[in-house]
Amino acid sequence: MEKESLLLNIEKLHTTKMGIDRIKKNLNLETNDVVSYCLSKIKDNNSLIYKKGKNFYCEIDDIKITINSFSFTIITAHKK
Repeated sequence: MEKESLLLNIEKLHTTKMGIDRIKKNLNLETNDVVSYCLSKIKDNNSLIYKKGKNFYCEIDDIKITINSFSFTIITAHKK
């Protein structure tokens, strides 16, 4: 249910400048397009998506992505 809710609003997904910097640092990414990176993880059939409080969480491979469920802002992503 939560995954469907997030995927129905996937076009609203975005992050802030600070979010870009934080996600790049936490995941050791070279790309500036962290939204596309996170989108690919969220859309993956193997991703586990759940909602806890005001946030969605996406867990896949060895990372966890945190998304605000009201604004669809990617807050952070980090290695588990």
